[in-house]
Amino acid sequence: MVAVTATGGKARGPARQQPAAKSGSLIERKLLHLGLRDPSDFVVHLPIRYEDETQVRPILSVYPGAPAQVEGEVIRSEVQFRPRRQLHAVIDDGTGQLALRWLNFYPSQQKQVAEGKRVRVRGEVRSGFGGYEMVHPRVTVAGAALPDALTPVYPTTDGLSQASLRKAIDQALGVADLSDTLPQEICERYGLIPFAEAIRVLHHPPPNVSYNQLIERGHPAWTRIKFDELLAQQLSLAAARAARRRQRARPLAGDRGDLVQALLRRLPFTLTAAQERVIGEISRDLSRSFPMHRLLQGDVGSGKTIVAAFAAAQAISSKSQVAIMAPTELLAEQHFQKLVGWLEPLGITVAWLTGSLAAKARKAAGEAIESGRAQLVIGTQALIQDKVSFANLGLVILDEQHRFGVGQRLELSRKGEDSEGSLAMLPHQLSMSATPIPRTLAMSFFADLDVSVIDELPPGRRPVLTKLVADTRRDEVLGHVVAEVRQGRQAYWVCPLVEESEALQLQTAVDTHARLVLALPDMHVGLIHGRLPTAAKQQVMQDFRDGAVDLLVATTVIEVGVDVPNASLMIIEHAERFGLAQLHQLRGRVGRGSRQSVCVLMYQAPLSAVARQRLRAMYETADGFEIARRDLEQRGPGEFLGVRQSGQELLRFASIETDAMIVEQAQEAARDLRDRYPEHARAHLQRWMRGKQDFLRS
Repeated sequence: MVAVTATGGKARGPARQQPAAKSGSLIERKLLHLGLRDPSDFVVHLPIRYEDETQVRPILSVYPGAPAQVEGEVIRSEVQFRPRRQLHAVIDDGTGQLALRWLNFYPSQQKQVAEGKRVRVRGEVRSGFGGYEMVHPRVTVAGAALPDALTPVYPTTDGLSQASLRKAIDQALGVADLSDTLPQEICERYGLIPFAEAIRVLHHPPPNVSYNQLIERGHPAWTRIKFDELLAQQLSLAAARAARRRQRARPLAGDRGDLVQALLRRLPFTLTAAQERVIGEISRDLSRSFPMHRLLQGDVGSGKTIVAAFAAAQAISSKSQVAIMAPTELLAEQHFQKLVGWLEPLGITVAWLTGSLAAKARKAAGEAIESGRAQLVIGTQALIQDKVSFANLGLVILDEQHRFGVGQRLELSRKGEDSEGSLAMLPHQLSMSATPIPRTLAMSFFADLDVSVIDELPPGRRPVLTKLVADTRRDEVLGHVVAEVRQGRQAYWVCPLVEESEALQLQTAVDTHARLVLALPDMHVGLIHGRLPTAAKQQVMQDFRDGAVDLLVATTVIEVGVDVPNASLMIIEHAERFGLAQLHQLRGRVGRGSRQSVCVLMYQAPLSAVARQRLRAMYETADGFEIARRDLEQRGPGEFLGVRQSGQELLRFASIETDAMIVEQAQEAARDLRDRYPEHARAHLQRWMRGKQDFLRS
């Protein structure tokens, strides 16, 4: 067994110190895999659930779907070979019989359940062919003393048993520093129990503790742990914000206002008041000598790209380069077309860089970027390749920032690092998102950012009508498409897959395109999906923009960025298979002109409860913030933050969806600790955030 040393914590005296584990032992490696190195790591490695082993129940009283612990005599034990080799046993306690089954077993397990032995077994009861059974139950000797409290079950890894993990945690509890990191005043204000008490309750629940309170995380011990975790998060975000203020960046106030004013004069439309407001907020940030770190939120169609153009114009007029990175080539190309149209007439050189560029074109773009001739660079993740080097990158713009991993966002920022003397100069950063951030999530994960919101749509935009239609009414939908096209308008038909999937049995884009070509012979039907070559995708989209394609069959490659004002009808096939935010984004592809637009959500019955909630939300509201709030309830915060692909854990104990009140309390307490109790703040961060702040800069 690995023993835990008291690194980083106050031991309770030399007599209680444990010998260090043998370096590189198997159990130590398993513990390190879980991130358990020092006593303080083990202390907050808390149970994911509890087992009630305090009583043995009669077999007559057990029922399927629930764990149970029973004792009985083995009346039958044999190895069966149909349908595969497995160990079967049956026990009897006088009130009834229970079958036991092991699909994989060792000779020692076979001996444990030899006929005539009395055993105690624990596991989940299921309905088998011949009655109730347990599959792979835990077996011990009958009659052993029962524990008087709930048994914790911890997150573990392959090859590390619960018994080994419990022993290591108990050793850590004996030497770790459990002193409180919160001042008494804070604990009293929010009704928090002491940290040491909370930890002991969770690791070793007393006999009288409520099982439901522990499982549902409503016990005061869990409240204290969730408060501590959220407080550490708030403290770390505040520290990150303060650290950014200490970093240096070149002020990009603009040597002259020429480019910004020239762009304003050339616009074929008038900016909304919201756009003017956020342009001013970004302009002030760029003028400062520390890096801007601003999030620009705007619902689909609110006009974020023109705001980015003004930010780019200000940076370029200060003789800095600007990089705009988009998650897909289609979206990057959309930005490229718009920004070239707005900025090239002003004398700005715009470069294009994606992974699909031919080697010669990629080399030419790389040389233009490195020399500084390319003032604005637009592309995909190709921008963060090692070979790409900027001459003077002053502003980084990330579109749909949650689509990128944390490491990718950080890597682009590093492209602009420069040194002046002993100070590193960092680029300013603007992140854009068409997925509004719910208030609780903003408080929890974006508290270190400045946030700008475009909260109005350009004039003339009309809300999109949303209709729910069963796929049995496909002919009616086709008739609606024909009617729209005859009036000179265009339509999208979105499908979830490119190729047929036997598992999902979904209508595919390729198949749907073929059927629609046959069903609508007088109509020009196009097809676009992610597997088409880039040149082919660009040609299809250009044909659609030019009106040469009446109906565009597409996958979610058109989810963001595509702007065709003449498209007034969106049909989403198998809408029940899409996420809520994705449906909202797709709906935003229509309604970009002055005509009334319609989004048809075509679904296949029967609907699951979650799918029904999603479709109801789409039908009931077009408010991006309300959509985002409901999406957060259904999916959690990972998709908003762009951290699912980074492997970073969000919150281990607290829940953004259900612990909103604790989030607000933690935010308030964080201000107090930083202002009045800095030593407590440092101790709290040391306990909770050791090594977990690496990505805050991104």
